[in-house]
Amino acid sequence: MLLLIVPIVIQVLLIIHVIRTGRNQLWIWVLLFLPLAGGLAYLAVEILPELFRSRAARRTARGIRKAMDPGADLRRYESEVRIGGNVASRQRYAEELVRHERFDEAIAQYREALSGLYEHDPNLMLGLAQAQFGKGDAGGARETLDELIRLNPDFRSPVGHLLYARALEAEGNAQKALAEYKVLANSYPGAEAAVRYAQLLQAQGERAEAQRIVRELLEQARIAPGHYRRC
Repeated sequence: MLLLIVPIVIQVLLIIHVIRTGRNQLWIWVLLFLPLAGGLAYLAVEILPELFRSRAARRTARGIRKAMDPGADLRRYESEVRIGGNVASRQRYAEELVRHERFDEAIAQYREALSGLYEHDPNLMLGLAQAQFGKGDAGGARETLDELIRLNPDFRSPVGHLLYARALEAEGNAQKALAEYKVLANSYPGAEAAVRYAQLLQAQGERAEAQRIVRELLEQARIAPGHYRRC
């Protein structure tokens, strides 16, 4: 009997905690219909972060929140844009739209933000290029990046540089893409640039060079710290 009663008592206590602390009422339904999994999720998302206040706990909580309600951030940022409409809120909203692959809407938000004092802002222009590339408009992305470089010659971004190389490749300009990848292969944080370089070399029939780069990557991965292998 005790084994039957204890889970019910815990379930009731968690529901009471939801109500008394003003948590999202969705938790009540989760706890009612998924008592074990819901209870563990509630502990991980709502209670443990308060108890430990650790970075890892907060990261876990954010991950679980996104899994339960992947559109929460999108709704919040959209609301911020409607209320305030400043550049920072519009940029956050556009970035989230890209994550949800709503590229046309993201492009519209970036174009709205690129005005006034922010007309040539490099981070906004990079975001616009990412949205254009995500949409499949490699030429538009490359043109935006060319304009970014022209207007902001001192701006440096490994992410933007890699996007430029990928846009050239997608446009069919393999030789220029190879030149950009070659520069990136030794400077880009993580292995992505070198992997893309090796893949394009292979596609262009330069198998020996591609194999050399792959061997170097494997050697780097063997001796590199954990964060490099996760890149």
